[in-house]
Amino acid sequence: MDIDDWRDEIDRLDEQLVTLLNARSQCAIELGRIKRELGLAIYSPDREREVIAHVTGINHGPLDRFAVRRLFERIIDESRRIERVTIEKETKDGNVVSRKVEESQRRKEALRRDTTNGNRDGRDCNRRADLGSNR
Repeated sequence: MDIDDWRDEIDRLDEQLVTLLNARSQCAIELGRIKRELGLAIYSPDREREVIAHVTGINHGPLDRFAVRRLFERIIDESRRIERVTIEKETKDGNVVSRKVEESQRRKEALRRDTTNGNRDGRDCNRRADLGSNR
C-alpha cells in the first residue's frame, strides 16, 4: 500500500470512530436520564475507574496503556459533559413546558369559574388573563 492507501484507510477508520463515539455518547445521554430519575450524580469516579481499567486491560497495542488511558479520560470527560448539558437542557425545557401547561390550566379554570358564576361577559377572565401574562 502507498501513502494514499494508508490515508484512505485512516479516513475509513476515523469515520468508524466517529460513528462509535456518537453511539457511545447516546448511551451516556440515556444513562444521564436514568441517573436524573434515580437522583444520582453525573460524576461517578468508581465507574470511571472501572472503564479505564477495562479498556487498558483489553489493550494489546501498539498504543501503550497510558495512551489508552489518556484517550478514554478525554472520551469520559466528553461523555460526562454531554450528559450534563442534555439533562440541564431537558430539565429547563421541561420546566418551561410545565409552567405553560400550568398557566393554561389556570386560565381554563378561571374561565370555567367565571362562566359557572354567571359572569359571561368575560371581563374577569380577561383581567385574569392580563394578570397571568405579566408574571
